[in-house]
Amino acid sequence: MSHPDIGPLKGRQRGNWIRLRTIILLRWGAIAGQLSALLAAGQVYGLQLEYGLCYLVVGVSIAGNLIATVAFPESKRLTEVENLMMVLFDLLQLSLLLYLTGGLHNPFSILIVGPVTVSAAALSARSATFVGLIAITAATLLVPYHLPLLTADGNEILVADVFVFGSWLAIVIAVIFLGIYSRWIAAEMHNMSDALQATQMALAREQKLTDLGGVVAAAAHELGTPLATIKLTAAELAEDLDDRPDMQEDARLIAQQADRCRDILRSMGRAGKEDLHLQSAPLTTVVMEAAEPHLDRGKQVHFEEGPAPGHDGPQPVILRRPEVVHGLRNLIQNAVDFARANIWIEARWTGDTVWVRIMDDGRGYSPQVIGRIGDPFVRRRRGNGDSQRPGYEGMGLGLFIAKTLLERSGAALTFANGAEKYEAPGEFAGRTGAVVEVTWPRRKIDAVKGDNAIRMRENRPLEI
Repeated sequence: MSHPDIGPLKGRQRGNWIRLRTIILLRWGAIAGQLSALLAAGQVYGLQLEYGLCYLVVGVSIAGNLIATVAFPESKRLTEVENLMMVLFDLLQLSLLLYLTGGLHNPFSILIVGPVTVSAAALSARSATFVGLIAITAATLLVPYHLPLLTADGNEILVADVFVFGSWLAIVIAVIFLGIYSRWIAAEMHNMSDALQATQMALAREQKLTDLGGVVAAAAHELGTPLATIKLTAAELAEDLDDRPDMQEDARLIAQQADRCRDILRSMGRAGKEDLHLQSAPLTTVVMEAAEPHLDRGKQVHFEEGPAPGHDGPQPVILRRPEVVHGLRNLIQNAVDFARANIWIEARWTGDTVWVRIMDDGRGYSPQVIGRIGDPFVRRRRGNGDSQRPGYEGMGLGLFIAKTLLERSGAALTFANGAEKYEAPGEFAGRTGAVVEVTWPRRKIDAVKGDNAIRMRENRPLEI
């Protein structure tokens, strides 16, 4: 069965996620606010405005909303271009309303920042930049070009030039600052969403491998009865066909093949049940299972095990959970990718703690990256020309996935660079590269006395 190459959705694809109904509801809110402001200006303060034109501008928004509500279904989702057009429409409608009501002398002129903030959070960087430029241009044109704001006595309401300039500068700064701020926050949330989605995909793949044994065991159990029936029927036919040797031989062959199928399924079912029930294993067995895919990649992997200094006791038997195996495997892969020749994997334990330390003799984490290790960020690679990671393919989320999966099992991770110095210029001492330490409270992972071991024995859900 083919497996399509399905990956996490990128941030640029999210411009197609916004429903038209959401934009319509937001616009109804803006329309209600505009009508309330116009009614208050006329009925409460008696301001002399071009109310006919103002209500016409608001009516255009009302008509657009009604048409969109009738013409499109509630589930309609806007494309990037359609979202851009909707935001630009709202921005230009608001700018025209401000033109009719005093320009920047109107205190509501700050609302011109709203569409920019929405575009920065929902649209691509190019579209958000375009909307921001349009907003700054509109604010600039509203300084000299606008209809006067008149009181009931016919006096024009004027704000001092310095305050008009201050309002314009505040709008420009707000457009830039809030646009960048909203963009960064949205990008951070999108990166985290992508990374968590990739984590779930990785865990799902690992879980499928674990569950495969259970499927085989179930198949062996379910097929046992029909195979026994086939064998019994074939045996009875063989007894009744003494006068037909050729057909009797066929019936015996059917019985033999049923026995063969039974033996095969019994063997597979036994292995499947062992796989299904192999929920625990010694610490070093789990570590070596995680490292196995990377043992033949041209680097020397050294394993060390034993209780921590000052402690004794047998090696702990830990829960063999998919997130533990896959998380350690990602960390070991990262060490093998960047090591010069050697990787060291230490497994240590005390009465209260279990930890695994992974070290290499590479160059370690760069100062620019070490502070961000464990955060979801995608490294862009050009081609396959990475000399340190030949043949590497991925999203750059390996460490985040490993950290997330292992923390889900109760572990705490620390990342550092080795403390040993170079022996001579151009030479590398051992364990000078990256160091990753994964530490579990023993009660979180111990398969004999741990919290989850008790839950397993009592058939309660595992703690995550």
